[in-house]
Formats: sequence, structure tokens, C-alpha cells
Amino acid sequence: MPAIDLTASATSLRQGLLTRRFTASELLEATFARIDALNPGLNAIVAQDRAAARAMAQASDARLTGGTARALEGLPVTIKDAYDVAGLPSSGGLPAYRERVPTEDAVAVARLRAAGVVIIGKSNVPVFSGDFQSYNPAHGVTNNPWSAAHSPGGSSGGAAAAVATGMSAFELGSDLGGSIRWPAHACGVFGLKTSWGLVSTWGAIPPPPERRTPRNVDLMVAGPITRAAEDLDLILAVLAGPRDAALPGPELVPPRATSARGLRVALWADDAFAPVDAEVSAAVREAARRLADAGAIVSETARPSIRFAEAFEVYALLNHAVVAYGLPPKVRARIQAQAAGFSTNDLSHQSLQARGARMTPGLYQQISQRRIALKRQWARFFQNHDVLLCPPAPVAAIPHDHSPDIHARRLMVNGEPRPYLDFLLWASLATGADLPALSAPVRRSMSGLPLGVQIVAPMAEDRTAIAVGAMLEQAGCGFTAPALAED
Repeated sequence: MPAIDLTASATSLRQGLLTRRFTASELLEATFARIDALNPGLNAIVAQDRAAARAMAQASDARLTGGTARALEGLPVTIKDAYDVAGLPSSGGLPAYRERVPTEDAVAVARLRAAGVVIIGKSNVPVFSGDFQSYNPAHGVTNNPWSAAHSPGGSSGGAAAAVATGMSAFELGSDLGGSIRWPAHACGVFGLKTSWGLVSTWGAIPPPPERRTPRNVDLMVAGPITRAAEDLDLILAVLAGPRDAALPGPELVPPRATSARGLRVALWADDAFAPVDAEVSAAVREAARRLADAGAIVSETARPSIRFAEAFEVYALLNHAVVAYGLPPKVRARIQAQAAGFSTNDLSHQSLQARGARMTPGLYQQISQRRIALKRQWARFFQNHDVLLCPPAPVAAIPHDHSPDIHARRLMVNGEPRPYLDFLLWASLATGADLPALSAPVRRSMSGLPLGVQIVAPMAEDRTAIAVGAMLEQAGCGFTAPALAED
């Protein structure tokens, strides 16, 4: 079997297939060997069908030989267990769904399959994709490939760990509260939160399978996780487009720039409302500096005319309403009952969770109007700036913490304890305004953990965020394989 660098970009692997340096079957067998070597210690991949994958690889080889290769022909991938994959267990991390095997792919999965990917299996998630660490009673705990004592993040934690170690050429993630961006940051890979509505999320959990709606759930998006910026464009071209022409989404436009020279960059590396660990904010500043060295115009004072606290409140109420919609009725009722004990001025995570869970049509209308005003401010901001750089999360990868009360957990930010749900703060800016945002790797922390930057771009300008990620690669940032995955 030829030597294959499984941590090369998907684009490079695709080129190897097209030039017949190796076959799809050889690439798949090398990937299986990598999974056998690494997955027992990571538990990133929780379901496989090797016979079906081998059949897909053989069919890909026939097309590659016959000159009819499709856009992603022969690339072996895992799929986040939030998505339905026909013929594979699709639990969403819920023990009740552990044996659930759909007969139909989620829309985004169907598009990847039609483009020629070889589907190996499923990657681990937290229960209902509702935590910032990837563990559940059905499939256990996933470890970070840079440190087994740390989590790879969540909810796309198994996905990010699989990509970082070459167990998958790329992954399909989902993001409601940073679920693509935070694991990408924690594992040192690229993760794109797409513009809302650009990619169909039909067939993903949440909501639960029995409560799906034709329209994409508010805030939630699907997007790729990769080892290189160039892969994002390749995959996005396959994924983009609505499930139903009657429910159109945004249309992708070309990037504003492909070179850093003259790029207008706003830097928002920290905020009193959302404290950031010094190493994380330093990585964000380093990304800005590297762009400036390449000719970008960086402003450290430019901000959209919004209040962070208001943007977060609007986002958080809607986020918690979306999550509560899929909870068991008794659990939802218990959370809703707590709302009466909180003032509407209380922006604590407990208050926002309870008030969001008790969402009424009147409150939803109110929030919708406030969101429109916020979106207008972002649009004005992007008339004078091309991208905003900010933290993907307040911290680097965290030690495993599975204590049952999520509100009792703490993050250590510059030596001070902060609420665990502060993970939502920096995710909220782009998500609440439906904007694309890319988490791109920058460097390592003093303890060797990955650190990234979040690149927020205008609505439907996902390719601008991708282009800036590529500029950072050219400037010396980008993916490096963890030691356990080095070929």
C-alpha cells in the first residue's frame, strides 16, 4: 500500500485520488488502520459500517478510473452523530435512540453522499448536542487528541477529534451555540459556522426526529470541519442550498479579498462583559498582527453599534427556547417554572435559560424585532470593515468535567472562576445575527493546547471568512497534527 499522509488536506487527498497515486480503497484501508490505532484512546468514532464503506470505496474507484469522479469522490468521512445517516445508528447522544437506524439521510449528508464521499461511521456528541463536552450514556467520553485529560469540546467534539487525527478527511458539524467553532478551537482545526439558512439542517438533532420542521431551526446551522481553509470552499459548494426551493436561503458571493493587502479588519479580543483568558486573547491579537504584517488595515477600536449584553440576551433567550422545544415535557416544565423567580433584567445564565424555555409568541415577536435592529447594525458595520476577529471561546480546551449541574460547573479564566455557560458569550455575536464565522487555528498555548481565532464575516459572505482563514495559513498559522497522529 502506498504511503498516505492522512493529516493532509482533503483537497490534497482528493488530488491524490484523481492522479491515482492511491485508490479510494487504499485510502479507506489506511484510514481504518488509523482508527484502529487511535480511536480506542479517543473514542471519537462511535459507530462504523466497514462493509458498506468498502463497497462505497470500490464504487468510487470505478468512477475515478472511468473519468466520472464527482466533487468529493472517494474521500473517507465520519458524520457527527447529530445527523441521520441511512443504515447507521443515529442516536444524537440519547440512550433512547441508541438503536435508532434511519432509512433516509439528513439533507446535508445526502448531498455529501451524492458528491462521492465514503461514509465510515458516526462521531460522538453530548446528549442532544446540548453540552460543550462530548460524552453521553450511550457512547461514553471523547478525549482531546492533544491531551487525554481534556475534552475536545462539544457538541461536534468527536468530529473535531476525528479530523485532527486523520481518522476522517473532513466532517459535517452543526452549530447552535458554538458547537462547530469551540471544538475546532479546542482541537486545532478549521470549523465554519455557515450563514443561517445556507445549508439545510433537516435531519439533524435537535430538534428530536419526531418534531422536525421543514424550515431550518432558528440559529442552528450545518457546516464543515477541516484541516485546511481550502477544503471549506470545496465542501461548501456541495452543501449549500435549501432543502426546499419554496424556502430559499442566502446565496454565496465571492470573497471580498483574496489577499491581506488592504483588508479592513476589526479586532475585538476581549470584553468586560465576556472575559477571555489571556492566552486566548493573545492568539486573537496574533492573528490580527499577522494579517497587518501582510498588509491588512487593523482597527482595535471599531465595533458594531450594539451592546454585547443586549446581543447576548437576544441570542440566549432564543437559543434556550430552541433547546427547550426538544426536551421531554417534564424537564421543560421544570425549567419553565423557574422563570417566575427571575427579573427580566437578570442576564444570568439560569434566568435566560428559564425565560427562554417559557418563550411566548409575544416574547418571540419582541426578540425578532430586536434581532432585526442588531442585524442592521452589523450590516452598517460591514460597510466599512470586511471581517471582525474575536475569540472563539473564553478558554482553551478544558479538563473533563461531567458534574451533573451544568450551572455549578466553572471555567477558569485568568485564574478566576466563571460560569460554564460563558461558552455561549462569544458564540452569540455571529449566531444571533445569522452571520458566518470561521474558527481558525493560530498557535499553541504554554501547555501545548491549540488556540484559535473566530473570523466573523457579513451575511452570506462565508467565502470572505474562508479567504481570511487562508490568509492566516499563508502567514504561518494553520493546522498541525497532534503528536499521536503524526505519520
